[in-house]
Amino acid sequence: MDGMPARQIRAQYDDRVIRVYQAYSDAIADSALERQTFVAPPFKMERMTWIKPSFLWMMYRAGWGEKEEGQKRILAVDIRREGFEWALTHGCDSRAEPGMDAAAWEQLKARSPVRIQWDPERDLLLRPLPHRAIQIGLGREAVRAYVDEWIQGITDVTAQAHAIHALVKAGKMEEAQSALPRERAYPWG
Repeated sequence: MDGMPARQIRAQYDDRVIRVYQAYSDAIADSALERQTFVAPPFKMERMTWIKPSFLWMMYRAGWGEKEEGQKRILAVDIRREGFEWALTHGCDSRAEPGMDAAAWEQLKARSPVRIQWDPERDLLLRPLPHRAIQIGLGREAVRAYVDEWIQGITDVTAQAHAIHALVKAGKMEEAQSALPRERAYPWG
């Protein structure tokens, strides 16, 4: 991937929605799929929730849905692009900028309903790549908008994740690569 920017949002999207991923327990996943949004309880509206446009970064985080009970179900959440872009605009980095004092950092976090974090993107073997994938942490204000306004549909992609992982384990890397969602650079920044 020569020429890949160090930080680039890559996602599956169209002119209306962008797909993000989250991993949850059966209870949260089942209620979200039934209602096509997250339902409290079991979903916790007061907690920061992290959305990830990168399928492979989600696989890394959730261990292909096999890491732990609380992340065994992989959900693809299609959200309005306007909501996604609101989150980007209203976010601050998850770490203080170099040279920022602690008080200024606390003030910035208090004013920002969203955290932006850049972590190494992953390959099919979940090894880190030299470029970074975005993770977006939605705080209380943003979670409410996400649940009530942004979500346009939720799909369970756990079986797809398991099938791709089975291909990887069998050494069928080209087939696994072909089965991945088609992500492309998102026009932002």
